[in-house]
Amino acid sequence: MNCKTIMLSALSLLATATWAQSYHYETVKGDPMQTRIYTLPNGLKVYTSVNKEKPRLQTYIAVRTGSRNDPKETTGLAHYLEHLMFKGTTHFGTSNLAAEQPLLDSIENRFEQYRHITDPVARKRWYEKIDSLSQLAAKYNIPNEYDKMMASIGSEGSNAYTSNDVTCYQEDIPNNEIDTWAKIQADRFQNMVIRGFHTELEAVYEEYNIGLSSDGNKEWTALGKKLYPTHPYGTQTTIGTQEHLKNPSIVNIKNYFHRYYVPNNVAICLAGDFDPNKAVATIDKYFGSWKPSTTLSRPEYAPVADLKQHVDTTVVGQEAENVILGWKFDKAASDQSDTLSFISDLLSNGKAGLMDVDLNQPMKVMSAGTGVEGLADYTTFIAEGEPKQGQKLEEVRDLMLAEIEKLKRGEFDENLMKAVLANKKLNMLRGLSSNRNRTEMMKDAFINGESWQHVVGQLDRMSKITKEQIVDFARRHFLDNYVCVYKRLGNDTTIHKIEKPHITPIPTNNDKHSDFLTAVVNSKPEPIQPQFIDFNKDLAKGKMKNGAEVLYKQNATDDLFDLSLVFPVGRENSKQLQVAADYLDYVGTATRSANDIKKAFYQLACDYSVSVSDDETRVSLSGLNENMPAALKLMGDYINHAKADAESYNKFVGLTLKSRNDAKGNQRVCFSALRQYGEYGPYNGFRNKMSADELHKANPQQLLAQLKNLGKYTLLYYGATPMKQLEATVAKSYPCTMKTTLPAARRYTRTTTTQNEVWIAPYDAKNIYMTQYLNENKQWTPEQAPVNALFGEYFGGGMNAIVFQELREARGLAYSAGAWLTTPDRKGDPECFNTYIITQNDKMTDCIKEFNQLLNNMPERQAGLDLAKQSLMKSIATARTTKFSVLNAYLTARKRGLNYDINRVIYDKLPSLTMADLVKFAKENISGKPYRYIILGDEKELDMNTLQKIGPVKRLTKEEIFGF
Repeated sequence: MNCKTIMLSALSLLATATWAQSYHYETVKGDPMQTRIYTLPNGLKVYTSVNKEKPRLQTYIAVRTGSRNDPKETTGLAHYLEHLMFKGTTHFGTSNLAAEQPLLDSIENRFEQYRHITDPVARKRWYEKIDSLSQLAAKYNIPNEYDKMMASIGSEGSNAYTSNDVTCYQEDIPNNEIDTWAKIQADRFQNMVIRGFHTELEAVYEEYNIGLSSDGNKEWTALGKKLYPTHPYGTQTTIGTQEHLKNPSIVNIKNYFHRYYVPNNVAICLAGDFDPNKAVATIDKYFGSWKPSTTLSRPEYAPVADLKQHVDTTVVGQEAENVILGWKFDKAASDQSDTLSFISDLLSNGKAGLMDVDLNQPMKVMSAGTGVEGLADYTTFIAEGEPKQGQKLEEVRDLMLAEIEKLKRGEFDENLMKAVLANKKLNMLRGLSSNRNRTEMMKDAFINGESWQHVVGQLDRMSKITKEQIVDFARRHFLDNYVCVYKRLGNDTTIHKIEKPHITPIPTNNDKHSDFLTAVVNSKPEPIQPQFIDFNKDLAKGKMKNGAEVLYKQNATDDLFDLSLVFPVGRENSKQLQVAADYLDYVGTATRSANDIKKAFYQLACDYSVSVSDDETRVSLSGLNENMPAALKLMGDYINHAKADAESYNKFVGLTLKSRNDAKGNQRVCFSALRQYGEYGPYNGFRNKMSADELHKANPQQLLAQLKNLGKYTLLYYGATPMKQLEATVAKSYPCTMKTTLPAARRYTRTTTTQNEVWIAPYDAKNIYMTQYLNENKQWTPEQAPVNALFGEYFGGGMNAIVFQELREARGLAYSAGAWLTTPDRKGDPECFNTYIITQNDKMTDCIKEFNQLLNNMPERQAGLDLAKQSLMKSIATARTTKFSVLNAYLTARKRGLNYDINRVIYDKLPSLTMADLVKFAKENISGKPYRYIILGDEKELDMNTLQKIGPVKRLTKEEIFGF
C-alpha cells in the first residue's frame, strides 16, 4: 500500500528523541503506528512498529539499491543478486568451504571469459566446461539451507523482490524467533557466497520468459524509454536484457554487493507483537560488527529534460488493447506527491472521481483510471484507459485528457475534496491492521529518502490544500508534456526465446547439513501456545425476527465495521446472478442516479459490493461504523429499487462481450479457463455464463429483480454497534423477502481421472502452463487433514519442499513449481491432487519426466520431514484468526460439516506422524495414478511425441474452454 494513503493527520509533527537503554530512537508525535526509528553506530536503520494482534512480526530488510544502479553492460544484475542471496554464506550452504572455494573461483573466471565469446559453437563448448566444473563444486554445495532454516523457525512468505531503487528481503516470523532470524540474516548480508550460479540463472531465464507474455511489462518499458530517456528508469529494466542475461558476470555481482550491501545503505523494518528495545539489542548483537562504507555513493545523472510536446509510442501483443499516458514529476519525497495523490483520487477513485462519473459510469470507455508511481528520483503520474468494442485508442486518450482539462478548469465539487480526505483516513485505519502495510510504509520512506515526519504529516498537509491550489498545480504541470503508449493487438516479432543450455542436474546433497543449520534447527526458544477458534465463545449467535441467522463479533479497537448478508444461492442456481450483480453497478433508482449512489457511498467513507460465487451471494458493506446505518439504508434502497433502462443495458452488454473476448488474449486467464474445463468438464464455473444471445434477449429489470429475491440470509457483522441495535437497523434498512424464486442449485462436479491423458489448448508463448490433475473421487474426512497438511508442506508446498528443490534448484527447469492436495470447500465434494509448473517450451519433456519420477517414487528425507513438521507446528501455534475472519471461519467450517477449528486436529496429530505415514499416503494417493495433463501452450514448439506417449491427446480450442 502506498504510504501516502494511510497516515493519520497529526496536530503536531515535531520529531522527538528518546533514549532506551543505550539505543537512541526517533518518533513523530501523532504517528498512529507509533514508529520508532533507531540508527546503529554503523549507520544501519531499524524501523519498528508494535501491533499485538498475533504473536508474529513482518520483517523487511531493504537495501537502497535496485536496477537503477545496474552496470550498463550487465543489466538485471541487482535482480540476479537477489536470487543468489538465498544460496548460502561462508557458514551455511556448504559442507566444505575450503574445498569448494577454489572451484567457485574457477567458475567465476570461466564466466568472465564466456561473456566475451561470440561464436555459438565455442560458447556451447565453454558452457559445457562450466557445467562440468559446477558438478565438482556441487559436491560441497548444500542447496536450500536458507529455506530450511526459515522453515525451522516457522517463517511464512519467505521471499524477496527487486525494483528500480530497492532490493527487499521479506520474512514473516514468530515473535519468539527474532534472535535466530537476526543471526541468520546478519550472516547472510555479511558473508554471502555465490554458488549454484548456472542453475539459478536458468530460474531467472524462466522469470524472463514469463515476462515476455505480459503486454503490461512492454508498455511500462516503452513508457520509461520515452519519459526518462537519459535515466536508468527508462534505459534499463529490472529483469535485464536477454543479451545480458546470457552473459552474466560474477565479478560485477560481487562488486555490486560490496558497494551497496553495507549497513549505512540498509534498513530493517519490523512490525508486529514484540518489544522494540529488545529487538534492536538483538539486531545490534548480530549486525553491529557489519562494517559501513566510507565511500558510499551511487551513479548520478543529469536531470531528465522536460518534454516540450507529447511523444507517442506503440507496443503490440495478444492481450487487450489499451492506452497509457504518463507525466514526469519530482521525486516521491517531494511535496508534489501530496498534490498528485489528491489529483489522482479526484480523477479516479472507483466511485466519484471525474473519470468515474463522466467516462466509466456512462460507459463511454471500457475503463479509465489514474495512479501515481513515486520513486526515489522521479514520480510518474499515469492515466490508463481501455476502449469499447470498435473504439479507437485515440478517442480513449482524448476522453481522458478532457477530464484532466476539466480538473484544470476547476469543474469539480469541493465536497469531492472532503470525501477524498475522508476515504484516505479510512484507508489509513484499515492499513494499520496489516503488519505488511506498516513495513511497506517504512521501506518506502527509507528508500525514497523521505523523513518519517513527512510521511506522518501527509494527510494533515493534504487537508490544507485548497481547490485553487489544485487547479493552479494542474494548469502548470499537466500540459502537452506527456508520453502516450498505445498497446495494440498484433504479433510481437521482437520476442526471441532463450535456448535451453545443457545442464547436468546438481545433487541436492540432502544427507549433508552445516553446523550452522544444525544449531538453528536445534534452538529451543520459549514456545508460543496455539490459540484455536472456539465457535461457541469467540462469536455471538442470534436470530432476527424474520428468521435470519446472526453471527456477531464486537469491535473494541477502532471505528471500522464489516457487514455481509450471505445468501445461500449462487451461480449454480442461476447464471444470471453474476450478470445482475455486474449490471447493478451501472444503474440507479427512481430517485437517485448511479453516479449519485456512488457519490453518496464515497461521502460516507463506506464501500459496498455484491459478489457472486458458486454457491452464495454476498451483499457487503465496510467503512466507518458511525455511517453504517446510513450506508445500509442506502444499500437496501439500491438493491430493492434498482431501475434498469435499455440504453445502459445495451452498453453494458457490449462491455461484457468485449471483456470476455479480451480475456482470450491473457495467458493466465486462458490457463484458468483450461483448468476449469480439464477438472470439471464443460459444465464449470468459468463457462457457465449467459451467452451473447441470452444477454441480448434478457429483460434487464428481471435480472435486477433476482438480487432482491435471494431468500433467507445470514448476517455477519464485526463492529461496535450492539447486537440488538444492529438487528433492528438491518431489519429496518434492508427489508427483503426470505424466500427465493431461484431454481435449485446444479452443483459443479469434478470429473474423475481413469487413464493417463493429455488435454491441450493453444496459446502462442515461449513457455507453457501445466498441471497434472488427479481425482479418484475420494471423499475428504477431517481425520485426513493432518497427513494432508504435512504431505503438502514436505512434498510440494514451498521452497524447502521436494518439488521446488528438485525441479528448480537441482535442474533449473522452472521459475515456479509446486504440488498440492485440494481440500474441498463443501461436504461431499472429493479431494483431488494437482501439480503445477510454468516452464520454457523446450523444457516440457524434462519437467514431465522429473515430476513423474517424484510422484511415483517420493524421496524419503527424514531431515526434510522434521523441518516440515516443525514449520507447520510453529505456523499453527502463531496463527490468530481475529475480527471479521472469525465469522468467515465459522461459515467455512460449517460448509465442510465441522463445528470446530480443524487446525486443532492438525496440530495435535502432527507430532505423531512419521515418514512411514507419508510414504503410505503417497503410495495410496499419488503414486502410479492416472493423471490428466492439462497444458496451455503452442503445440508447434512442443514435443508432441512425448505427449502422445503419455496417453490420448485431446485438443481443445479457446472457444471450447471459454464457452464462447
